[in-house]
Amino acid sequence: VQLVESGGGLVQTGESLRLSCAASGLVFSISVMGWYRQAPGKQRELVAGITTGGNTKYADSVKGRFIISRDNAKNMVTLQMDSLKPEDTADYYCASGPPGWAVEELTFDHWGQGTQVTVSS
Repeated sequence: VQLVESGGGLVQTGESLRLSCAASGLVFSISVMGWYRQAPGKQRELVAGITTGGNTKYADSVKGRFIISRDNAKNMVTLQMDSLKPEDTADYYCASGPPGWAVEELTFDHWGQGTQVTVSS
């Protein structure tokens, strides 16, 4: 499985970024997909996940600001991040996992190399 992230960068508070992840080596259409992030000195956390059927789950800290979506035809998952805050600064990792239809079934077993997001105040 190969997951390649793109779209990170440096933005100011309130601006937007769109992260993309190109996936290969898996049956993308039935895999669950997600985005994790890890800030310096903190544990990696699940930011957003999307199930095989398109159900989504978000961390409380990003609800209403981030949207995860998948394009099964292109084997891609994206994370639209709006109203960014300095506390969103982290390395963001794309993740994939076995099929699951309920958000309670979101488990992940592969991660990409990550892309850095920095939000200045």
